[in-house]
Amino acid sequence: MKVKERVNKLRKIMKDKGIDAYIVPTADPHQSEYVADYYKGRTWISGFTGSAGTVVITADKALLWTDGRYFIQAEKELQNSQFTLMKMGTPGCPTYVQWLKDNLKDGDTLGFNGKVFAESIVENIQGSFTNKDIKFIDEYDLIGEIWTDRPEEPKSDAFIHEIKYTGLTGKEKIEEVRKYMKEKDADYFLIGSLDDIAWLYNIRGRDVTNNPVVISYGLVSKDKAYLFVDENKISDEVRSFLKENGIETRGYNEVLDFVKVIEKDSTIILDKSRINRWLYNGIPKECNIISEMDITTRLKGNKNETEIMNQKNAYIKDGVALTKFFHWLDKNIGKIEITEVSASKKLEEFRKEQDLYIESSFGTISAYGPNAAMAHYSATEDSYSVLEPKGLYLVDSGGQYLDGTTDITRTVALGPITTEEKKDFTLTLKGHINLSDTKFLEGTTGYQLDIICRYPLWQEGIDYKHGTGHGVGYLLNVHEGPHRIASVPNDIVLEKGMVVSIEPGVYKAGKHGIRIENIVVVDKDVETEFGQFMKFETLSFVAIDLNCIDISLLTEREKQWLNEYHKDVYNKISPYLDEEEKEWLKEKTRSI
Repeated sequence: MKVKERVNKLRKIMKDKGIDAYIVPTADPHQSEYVADYYKGRTWISGFTGSAGTVVITADKALLWTDGRYFIQAEKELQNSQFTLMKMGTPGCPTYVQWLKDNLKDGDTLGFNGKVFAESIVENIQGSFTNKDIKFIDEYDLIGEIWTDRPEEPKSDAFIHEIKYTGLTGKEKIEEVRKYMKEKDADYFLIGSLDDIAWLYNIRGRDVTNNPVVISYGLVSKDKAYLFVDENKISDEVRSFLKENGIETRGYNEVLDFVKVIEKDSTIILDKSRINRWLYNGIPKECNIISEMDITTRLKGNKNETEIMNQKNAYIKDGVALTKFFHWLDKNIGKIEITEVSASKKLEEFRKEQDLYIESSFGTISAYGPNAAMAHYSATEDSYSVLEPKGLYLVDSGGQYLDGTTDITRTVALGPITTEEKKDFTLTLKGHINLSDTKFLEGTTGYQLDIICRYPLWQEGIDYKHGTGHGVGYLLNVHEGPHRIASVPNDIVLEKGMVVSIEPGVYKAGKHGIRIENIVVVDKDVETEFGQFMKFETLSFVAIDLNCIDISLLTEREKQWLNEYHKDVYNKISPYLDEEEKEWLKEKTRSI
């Protein structure tokens, strides 16, 4: 079926069930950022393939909301469809909740699938309609009813993440959770977040592409811990491992019946933004709910010494793969046909050569020239550009290794570039260096630091419409909370052991896109009479293209930082290269 036919079928079934507006989010039952193909209903109904967006369908409207990362991509993918693009965060664009409030009439019915809607979102929607007589129906998966060729639900096997990688046993992590539960006088901790469950129980899986998680629910009581999961995914070895750590397994769908019989005066800690409406409604109404960020989210955000040590090793391997790739690209551009797709596959080959590699940590963004102006561009076998020996090429990629998750972006010149491209690259680099080199007082948040990275760009009237930095998981999701560096207010303090990206950029539609990203870990610096100061230690080691820099725009301190960084790149990466690659890297990391 084409998009128009799908929307018409949805409208017919909406009419049959008396639903005036139906919401289709980008979500699974666990509120994951990236979802398994089975849950990509929003993509299926709209044709928009970006990782974030919400669809609202009425009898005569089809609307898609997405953020600034995807405006260009969405405009292209929604062409010649009945969908209207709603550009989130732009002047005059209401949120989808506000739009529904403005357009639904008293007596109308709003529908959605409660299994893929977080309880917090439902409560927010309901709160917006306090002055209107709107009926809510949350039990229908209307997309599932018309999606005849829907992919199967994921069925990958779970595997153990060994103690030599994790540093702590599942039993030890569960005890940390129980300490917090005791402080809150709580009887249960209910978990819907897949990466939190994987981290807590030291298991991983392949249920979501690039995200090594197992679709499941978790529940910790004062003396027991449960994993609700498709039992076919749990081998005897994994079951024994879980049992040794005090974890019992139950069927995935048994979680609802389990929570329904929780003692009615119990206190339950959960995160309403990560527990779906379907499961939340199963909790006895007499229970006391403490809704806050998952306990595990805070714990896993601060990496332990074993995790950091392993993560550093993963980034050295990743740096070797990227260096070999850029050397290959430099030697072959203009001699053989290289496309955005074939370049991405070649990079994957170099990563596969590295020890303990599993898969990519997200879909590689391989973008040449104007395509890179789409911050989250995705080349396909049917739509791609051929790389030429001129202009800029951006590649944002990462790997999942047993000893860590990597993420890095480099923009390189494939030949001559314009004065404008060189200036924009240098401004981006200045912002990157400014933040990487920053010392900050203990207690500082990423919100407070964001402007340091944007400052050189703002002085030239340039900005980028995405965050400056996101947390990175440990053989988990490449985007991880609770911390981040962004212009959006947040109160999460950057603490020792937090791993985060620094990735400013410049995106000019029809011209070019530039991003420079390294991953850093927060560490302690000096302690003075004014308090404890913190710093960032860089984990990523890949040369920054000197051919893209207007050196006259750099300060002496910025040149010093770059020279010191490149010295580290050569010293750490060169031992794993052949002689030709070493000579190439030596030139790429020369002092300026």
